[in-house]
Order: sequence, then structure tokens, then C-alpha cells
Amino acid sequence: MDVPQSPGPSSIRELSHCYRALLGGACPKLSDAEVARLLFSGVCGQVPERDTQEGAEAAWELIVFSLTLLRKICCGVSAHSLHGAVRGPWGDILSLLFDRMDLMSQLVLHFQSEDQVISHLAAKSASVCVLYLISTSGAVSPVWQKQCVQAFSSSPPAPELDACLWSLTEVVKKLLKQSNHVLLAEVVAAFDCSLTALCSKLLPEERTDVGFGGSWRTTFCLLLDLLEVLTASGLVCGAGLNLRSQRIPAVQSAALLLTVSCCSDYFVKKRILLLLKRVLLQKLGEDWSLEGVALSVQEHRDLHADRCGLAQCVLQAVAADWLQSLQVERAMFFGGREKEGLKPDGTMLRAVSLVLLKSVELHLQTAAAAGKDRPSEVDSYLQSLWSWLRRLDLSQTEVSHSCSWISLLFGEQDDDLMEAASSSLSIFLSYRRCSGWDSYSVLEAACASGCNPHCHFVLLLQSLSFDHSIFLDFLISSETCFLEYFVRYLKYLRGDWQGFAAACGHRNVKRLADACGCEHGEGLQPAGSVPPLEGSSLGVGLRLVEYDSSDESSEEIPDGHKRSETKLKTKPSLSLIQSEKVCPTAAGVLEEETCDVLDRAVSCLSELRQVVTRLQTKQLFPYNPSSLLKLLAQVKNCHQRSPLS
Repeated sequence: MDVPQSPGPSSIRELSHCYRALLGGACPKLSDAEVARLLFSGVCGQVPERDTQEGAEAAWELIVFSLTLLRKICCGVSAHSLHGAVRGPWGDILSLLFDRMDLMSQLVLHFQSEDQVISHLAAKSASVCVLYLISTSGAVSPVWQKQCVQAFSSSPPAPELDACLWSLTEVVKKLLKQSNHVLLAEVVAAFDCSLTALCSKLLPEERTDVGFGGSWRTTFCLLLDLLEVLTASGLVCGAGLNLRSQRIPAVQSAALLLTVSCCSDYFVKKRILLLLKRVLLQKLGEDWSLEGVALSVQEHRDLHADRCGLAQCVLQAVAADWLQSLQVERAMFFGGREKEGLKPDGTMLRAVSLVLLKSVELHLQTAAAAGKDRPSEVDSYLQSLWSWLRRLDLSQTEVSHSCSWISLLFGEQDDDLMEAASSSLSIFLSYRRCSGWDSYSVLEAACASGCNPHCHFVLLLQSLSFDHSIFLDFLISSETCFLEYFVRYLKYLRGDWQGFAAACGHRNVKRLADACGCEHGEGLQPAGSVPPLEGSSLGVGLRLVEYDSSDESSEEIPDGHKRSETKLKTKPSLSLIQSEKVCPTAAGVLEEETCDVLDRAVSCLSELRQVVTRLQTKQLFPYNPSSLLKLLAQVKNCHQRSPLS
């Protein structure tokens, strides 16, 4: 914050000198008691003639400046950014303020201020002070705790409740970052009952039109932020602390889904779905600035049961036509004006789709454990999702092959793409295990349901232009679950090479039909065969996030990978190698194109294996890739034994 340069009240000038001394890493020129007195009177806004307009403006400026300086002092002392000789006097000032002057009582009074700046600055300063007191005394401020509990238990949506929600969220975040599990458990336990009561009050129990005014919208979004950090604390603390407030997204999932259906505020709907998505994916806090500190996930039995319960609630809602009540707005740009022809909100679509896909995956895992596999139910859930997406008109062309939805939806978000592919793979493997059908029938049904893993992988290869260097980036990156997905898929691939070859043969039907002199699709598509596979991106001609091959890997890219982009974007359409009625001319073109995609796919994986091997030899790979290299070698062997090689 810039220190005022113009003349002002004497208290602000004196506090300005203290501020400069703090920034310069020096002790204040005034005594500890004088600085404490100035800060206390400043936080209280004690100025002459406060009832006048000029006095009110001076009081506002003094309060804002004092709150900012107080927060800076607490941060400097807590973070040990001040060396010992300087930290002592500033720490003594804080001791005077909190032990003798009861400054915390004055801070929480500002939570009720109608001035949003003062209320928010008071919440920020109080949070830092609470953390400072925890670090010095090992105890939570009873004044702050009492104020927050009272607000959660009885306060309607208002600045006071908003300030308490924000302050508690910030304190829990910092304790998560510090990995102080004991104090974290104490803080969360202190607010368990009051937060549970607050959620019961804010979340609807029955279907009504929920209209969020400005204050309700702010309060509800702050509550969602708090629920996310509390759920994350449940992951960190493990089974030793199993509080209801840490499980609200699961326990109150029906009410949250009902809010999505009934609420008229689109932003609130989106925030709820993003929270449910993070809970199901165990990616809580992915938007926080934790400076590299990762949450250590300890999914105990109750937490897993909560996720399964949330998944079951989602599927019950989908079965009751919940998706049909979801309206997705068009994409918005700066200024908030909608333009004609814009696509629907991709963030919202990805959130809904991942929530449903992950719910189906968890449902299948639970059903398998209970011996109650029901493949038909899974297909109905997925078909509901594809129908909903088709109704929203995501692309300019008709999407007739359901497997293309994964690339269509998630092509611009790598982490979500890998999560969706991984969930789809799990769904497919569970479906195959319980169906009892032969491989061809399973793949055919999987294509109809949009979860054929071979189609997804071929689309991924094509969208990345068969560039092994991008796969290498994915393998090294910790930002996606690509490694887990890739290993699981390769294990399946080595046992179903013919299915992969069939997916590589999903090419353009119309051109082959024209070569035969027949109508589009006539004589090419056997009865019951899968529908055409569409493009792999949002709209016509688009692809996944555009990547450039790294300069370091340019010498490893064969000439075949430098073909024109037009050919790389050729839209795959149909698994024609399974057709029994392909005319000779079409069959020749078909075999050539099938081998082309298959060869390029195998070449990409082979080059990836070579690069990983070199990096491992030089001890430059971040983990032991031995199992991965073995799987990649088996893929090459499968290709060499294949009739199409």
C-alpha cells in the first residue's frame, strides 16, 4: 500500500513513519506502547469530529491504513522476514495489542461494517492475527471464534456473515499449507455444529425457485469456498477427524443439485458444479495459491463412502431428468456481452460431464464390489449425457459417433481431458468384465455408449499430430493423470490389438463410397456396426490445444510427421475394416489409410520409448519408467505380429 505523502492527521503521519520503518526492516522510532496506542486508536477510527463529512473521511482513511499496517506487522513477524533484533520490538507491539488492549474485539466489530472495504480488510487482518496467535500461543482466539460461531448460527446473509466465512476460509487454507494437522483439526471441530446449521439454512430442502440477491449470491459463493477447504481438511486429517462439516458436499449433495436446478443465478450454478467435480476427482484446492504445497490424500473408508454416495445422488438426479433442467449460457467475453454464434460455456459443460462420468465410474466400482453389475443402467446415464450435449448444439456438424464427445468437450483442457479419458476407460473395463460378450460386441456397444478407449486414444494421437514429444511432456508433468491413464490403456491395448487397429481404420466413408460408385455408406456399413466417428475438437477444423514440437526433439521427428496439417485433420468416420461388403477399390484405399494411421501411431509410441530410454540412461527421467518401457515394447511386438503391419 502506498504511504500517503500529503499532510494529514498527525496519527496517520506517525503511522506512516512506522510503515516505512517496517518496510525498511527497521525498528519504529516511537516506543512500543506509543505504536500500540496509535494502531489501536487507528483501528477504532478515533478522530476529532467524526460525525462531520470531513471527520468521517478521515476516520475511514485512518481505519484502512491501520488495518493494513497491522496485517503487515503480523505477516512480517510470523514469516520471520524481519531479523531477530528488529522482530522483537514489532512482536512486543503485537503482544500489547492483543494481550492488554484486546484489539481482536475491535477487529471483529468491523465485520459488521456496511462499508465493504473496511469489512473485508478487517476480515483479512483478523485472519492474519488469528494465525499469528496460533503460532505464538498454540490456541485459537476465543473472541474471533465466538464472533464467527454466532454469525454462522444466527446471522442472515450480510457483511458480518461474509467476513466470518472469508476469514475462516483463509485460516483453514493457511493451516492446510502449513500441514499443522493438530491445530487444523481443532479449528474445524470448533465450527462444526454452527457450520452444519448454516448449510441447513442456506441449502433448499425442496424444489422452489431460488432467487439469489446480491448479498445471498456473495454469501453462498463464500460458503462454497469454505466447504471446499473443509472437505480438503478431511483428506488431510484422515480418519482421525470425521466431522459433518467436512462432508457437506456429499451429505447435502441432493440439496446442492437441487440448487443447481432451481437457482436463477448462473454463476452460483457453475460454482456448485465445479465444487462437486473437485470433490469427485479429489482435486480440492486446485485454484488455490499453495506455492507448490500438495494435499496429501488419505481417503479413508468414510470418505470413499461419501464420494460413492455423492455419485449415487448424481445418478439418481440424472435418472429424474436433472440434466434437462440445466441451462448453459453462451460463452462471454470482456464486457459481458453475448455474441451470436458463440459456443456454450465450456467450463460448465466440462464440469457437468466430468461429474457424471466420475459418478458412473464410482457406481460401477461399488456395484462390482457388491456383485450387482448392471450395464444397461450405465448406458442410459451416458446416453442422457450425450443427448443433453447434442441438444446444446456444440458443433456445427452432427455428432453421430458418441466417442468423439470426449475430445469435443475436453480438447482445450488437458487435465480434464485425461480425467475424462481415464474415467471412460474404467467404465469400459467394468462394462467388459460384467457383460460376458465377445470383444467385438463389447467394442461395438462401447462405441454406442461413447466409451471405446481405442477411439479416444486414436483421437488423442491425431489431435497431437502423432508428436511423441508432447506425450513426453504429459509423462513428465504432474498436472494431469496422464501417466496413470496411459499405463492402464497400454495394458489393455496389448490384449486387444485388433480393436485398436479397427479404431485406426475409422476413416472418411463418403470418399470410399464414391470410389465404389455407391450411395454414401451403402455397402460399407454392416448391420449393427458403429456409427461414424466424428472430429476430435470443438467445431469443424479445430483440434485440441495447439502444441508445437519442442526444438530439442525436432531431429527425432520423422519426415512423415511433417505432412500437411490438412491431412492430419482428416475426419475419421467409420470402422470399415470390420465391414464384409467393401468393394475392391474401396478396400484398397481403406487398407492403405488404416495402415497409415496405425503405422503413425506405432511410430509415435516407438519414438516415445526411445526418448524415454535415453533419458533413463542419462538419469534425467524424473521416475523409474521400466514398467512403462516394457509396455511400449509389447505394443511394438503386437504391431509386428499384426496382419496389417
